[in-house]
Amino acid sequence: MANSNTYGEVWQTCLERIQQHTSQEEFARWFAPIKALTFDGTNLRLKVPNQSYIDHIEDKYQNILGQIIYQYFGRQTRVIYAIPDEASVAVNADTTAISNYMHQTNTSNIKNPFTFPGLKRIKFDPQLNNKYTFSTHIEGECNRLARSAGRTVALTPGSTPFNPLYIYGGSGLGKTHIAQAIGNEVCERHPELQVLYVSTNKFMAQYQTATKNKEINDFVHFYQMVDVLIIDDIQELSGRPGTQNVFFNIFNHLQMAGKQLILTSDKPPVELADIEQRLLTRFKWGLSAKIDTPDYETKIKIIRAKADSMNFTLTEEVVHYLADNISANIREIEGALRSLKANADFMGRRISTSLAKDVLKAYVQVTQKEISVARIAEIVCQYYDIDEQSLNSSKRTRELAQARQVAMYLAKQHTKLPLAAIGAAIGGRNHATVLHSFKQVTNMLDTDKLFRGQIEEIEKMIIAG
Repeated sequence: MANSNTYGEVWQTCLERIQQHTSQEEFARWFAPIKALTFDGTNLRLKVPNQSYIDHIEDKYQNILGQIIYQYFGRQTRVIYAIPDEASVAVNADTTAISNYMHQTNTSNIKNPFTFPGLKRIKFDPQLNNKYTFSTHIEGECNRLARSAGRTVALTPGSTPFNPLYIYGGSGLGKTHIAQAIGNEVCERHPELQVLYVSTNKFMAQYQTATKNKEINDFVHFYQMVDVLIIDDIQELSGRPGTQNVFFNIFNHLQMAGKQLILTSDKPPVELADIEQRLLTRFKWGLSAKIDTPDYETKIKIIRAKADSMNFTLTEEVVHYLADNISANIREIEGALRSLKANADFMGRRISTSLAKDVLKAYVQVTQKEISVARIAEIVCQYYDIDEQSLNSSKRTRELAQARQVAMYLAKQHTKLPLAAIGAAIGGRNHATVLHSFKQVTNMLDTDKLFRGQIEEIEKMIIAG
């Protein structure tokens, strides 16, 4: 609490704090002219030029000014505005205790934008997905900083240097997972706290509705009740000055009240366009943590974990094939695994590198030279230790017959040639022979584990080539 000997210096500190929360023009117009006249331990007398200053400050900046005065002069402080007239007589413009409007006790009339109209709830739904937890998140070098900072925030939200915690990175890299994991952890550790997750687009839609219905105060008051606010895709505020202004006020209120903010974006604050500088400055106050594309070892762990969560098993060959060919993000991994499982469950197909190759065509550009029938025949002959002349001959020994069937099966799997063309390339057989060979090999794959392992080895050689 300030005493009468130091109130002038304390007021200067207050002005410096206010300047951090307003634009240069706002501060120069409405706060720089205010002078501290006296402070007796309870009453702080502030000299203002005229009544319009009082009206404007109480309408636009009451929360900011009140909280800063509360912090530096004490909770008991009353503000008395003094307007100089011709006789230089001070006028009491406001004798309301700061604490009266610092903490709104009656919240029954605050509208919750996450409920249907008319439904009043003080304890609101955090809007979190309970699948997004730290236990289901795979840690790697690519996300270690964001994850570690997130776990620290979840332990003591609002009390760490990471406020706001700004998590950024490309699409599908797990920003939302970490952000919501923080929220879920806070809900578990601190059930008394109000946690809320909302996308920026949802926030903007709510703001537009509140503006249309003349309910801006309800909208702002609702968000000021939140203890841990998670805003996803904050870059969507770009070019929205009205929404930026209201978010600026909510941000200030929460940050100054020691509440926690968590923001996600596809780019760092310095690269955000068409967002007010005062907001960008605040985004940099805490910690900016980047999430990168998963490295190879992390991809391996993610693929295994995702497959386990979907209740199916992958061979090491398939796991490494996916890791080798998926380079963009985690969503592509999830999509490829779902497709693999669907093919196995509904189409009766065996999960192999061949199936993985087919599946990945829909997700990524697999950089691999085109496989020809000649290449397949060469690998099959190499594996079974026979020469190509014998493979293409009319000889029908068991070994040669099986090698031909395998070559035709793999040619159908790995090339786009019609059956007749495949048969013509392998000893001049017809399309019926190729179809028969394909069915024979497929049946053996389902019943002979040793044979299935041989085919997987040959496929690996073909794809590697």
